[in-house]
Amino acid sequence: MRSIKTLHVISAHAEGEVGDVIVGGVLPPPGDTLWEQRSFIARDQSLRNFVLNEPRGGVFRHVNLLVPPKHPQADAGFIIMEPEDTPPMSGSNSICVATVLLDSGIIPMQDPVTHLTLEAPGGLVPVRAECRNGKAERIFVQNLPSFVDRLAVPLEVPGLGTLTVDTAYGGDSFVVVDAAALGFDIVQDEARDIARLGVAITNAANEQIGFTHPENPDWNHISFCAFCGPTERVANGLRGKSAVAIQPGKVDRSPTGTAVSARMALMAAKGEMAVGQSFQAVSIIGSSFTGQVVEATTIGGRAAIIPEISGRGWITGTHQHMLDPDDPWPGGYKLSDTWGV
Repeated sequence: MRSIKTLHVISAHAEGEVGDVIVGGVLPPPGDTLWEQRSFIARDQSLRNFVLNEPRGGVFRHVNLLVPPKHPQADAGFIIMEPEDTPPMSGSNSICVATVLLDSGIIPMQDPVTHLTLEAPGGLVPVRAECRNGKAERIFVQNLPSFVDRLAVPLEVPGLGTLTVDTAYGGDSFVVVDAAALGFDIVQDEARDIARLGVAITNAANEQIGFTHPENPDWNHISFCAFCGPTERVANGLRGKSAVAIQPGKVDRSPTGTAVSARMALMAAKGEMAVGQSFQAVSIIGSSFTGQVVEATTIGGRAAIIPEISGRGWITGTHQHMLDPDDPWPGGYKLSDTWGV
């Protein structure tokens, strides 16, 4: 086999959402911080194109690059590459990264609990993994400070009229809509419509509302639309369905850890959740993440929460992605049948 490039990848998913992990074959990108390294990858595009574009990737795939951490407290660093963005943080991807690190033996596993600290571009992410018989069975991730940006603001969406929406940050930025008000029960056969409308709502929110992180001016857009179903009271908290539309037009198979964090920040601001209470978010395929409000805090003068999210991850295989020197599409390709809605 001829190849002028070979990337070593361990594939994984967290509650249904793919989050592959590059464990070899790529030098750390330039930058004094993980944010600078992340920004280089976002600008340069070559690694993103190689692993996310077809024929190696697709709209269903997220890929994480393991890098040496910059912070002395961190055990490993990772840079998240989503289909159309290179975000500060991701809940499902952090669960995949922790699962790969432990289940593959890159970081030694300790039964019954292993503690480690990951460094994402947005900051440090403490992780607690429940382990048994060589398997990390459940990953608990303490997420970045999460906060409400705007509450109950009008948004004009072509074809839908005027909606009332919230915007929030949970390690990534969201416009949040009432799923039931738009006629959705968040079931599998609604996925295409949720993806299509979610992209339209996200684009409208960026044009009309916008977003700026109070401590990271580089993060100045809304990434996703979260469709939130009604909640019900259960022991020690709440339970409810949700579905997140991801650019360029797919629905997250998991409940989306950053969305769970953003939704808990919204519920805390509305007096619906308190410190110590939990929220079980159920995805469009029936998988779930459990979130908890760990503590109240502030960020940039705004009220915020420190959330913890937990879920399960599984390794699905190992791959060596190669590039034949005669391949006419070294950076891959995208077609609008799947990359546009």
